[in-house]
Amino acid sequence: MAPPKAENMSFYPSAAAAQQAGFRACKRCRPDASPGSPLWNHRADAVAKAMRLIADGVVDREGVPGLAAGLGYSVRQVERLLLAELGAGPLALARAQRAQTARLLVETTSLPMAEVALAAGFASVRAFNDTVREVFALSPTELRARHRPAPGSPGRGTPGVLSLRLPFRAPLCPDNLFGHLAATGVPGVEEWRDGAYRRTLRLPRGHAAVSLSPGPDHVACRLALTDLRDLSIAIARCRRLLDLDADPVAVDEQLRADPLLAPVVDRAPGRRVPGTVDPVEFAVRALLGQQVSTAAARTHAGRLVAAVGDPVDVDHPDVDHADGGPGDGGGLTHLFPTPEALAGIDPGTLAVPRSRRAAFHALVTALADGSLDLGVGADWAKARADLLALPGIGPWTVEVIAMRALGDPDAFIPTDLGIRYAARDLGLPDTPAALVRRAEAWRPWRAYAVQYLWATGDHAVNRLPA
Repeated sequence: MAPPKAENMSFYPSAAAAQQAGFRACKRCRPDASPGSPLWNHRADAVAKAMRLIADGVVDREGVPGLAAGLGYSVRQVERLLLAELGAGPLALARAQRAQTARLLVETTSLPMAEVALAAGFASVRAFNDTVREVFALSPTELRARHRPAPGSPGRGTPGVLSLRLPFRAPLCPDNLFGHLAATGVPGVEEWRDGAYRRTLRLPRGHAAVSLSPGPDHVACRLALTDLRDLSIAIARCRRLLDLDADPVAVDEQLRADPLLAPVVDRAPGRRVPGTVDPVEFAVRALLGQQVSTAAARTHAGRLVAAVGDPVDVDHPDVDHADGGPGDGGGLTHLFPTPEALAGIDPGTLAVPRSRRAAFHALVTALADGSLDLGVGADWAKARADLLALPGIGPWTVEVIAMRALGDPDAFIPTDLGIRYAARDLGLPDTPAALVRRAEAWRPWRAYAVQYLWATGDHAVNRLPA
């Protein structure tokens, strides 16, 4: 059947705007089930930062004033900016996110509706019922009846444990994504077990453990939460960790235009940039990883975790209790330390060079006192400048943090030896200045080019663990 003519259609810049106009998502093709807009991936303006903060639950936790404070604007300015570009204000955008989280839980779990309402961030069951009816033209019960949860999905017998499907835009190459997370995992905080990457999460209302395993059209996600209200935030952070909102077709098309890079892209398209669930954690780990092996970096970070990390009793969703007893979280024993805890460490106790100790102390102090902001709403240019101003932190570390902690898809590290060797082997310029000039054509996706160049090397970070 031919699509309708453009003049007979109405277009809206966001799902929230369409919902406000009285439209709902098609029940057949379900456009609302697709991942979030990749538009925010390569932007660092106020609207893009606002969208990232809303996805991280700032409006639900702190209201619109909290969002405005995070952006450095007045409430009126934020409302005006979002309405002008997205056709909806922050409350409507947050409501659309809650509605989608509610649909995910209604359709994929057997949780009681009251618990679904709580987990999705609604203030009451009535608000939950009214929103679901308005957005989807079905009651929650009718919505569940259309998509019966699979056998074994969590319910009253497993409170706080959820099995979810995290969709993504195909293709997705899991090799470097999960390979990198597994190879660099910090003991006590992360592990690779039975085909899944597992880690602990520090969330606004408690902690959690998550298990993530790649599938052909989704990432299987199992979450054990201490507070169901943290669900949408946990999902958002897992999506950032795995870069699931990327548009691989757009990225690969631009990188493939370089004839010397094209064969590498074609060999395994859909590479993602491994991210982080905690920018503070990654910045500290990036510093500890300067000029040392992957194994040494894991050891240094593991010592910090053992010394000042918060111990947690994790009832992990994927651990067989018959093997380890009730409450056994496998190798997950701690949350990564807070910046305040790290700032209290005597740098002299660190088994690293003296200059690295000074850099560590300066970094964690800046993170603890708030003078360095690496959060989801951070200004990328300012964060880079603030990092460079710290002693012992150079361009390589800054760009790695920008790429994986800040989520800048155009971060680039031309001085990295692995990048230079890969460039040389592919016939690309291998001096930093010449490579930067060549990479101008790869913008704004140079961080993805880094993944493809790194993938030419023989390293555990490029291989999906067995």
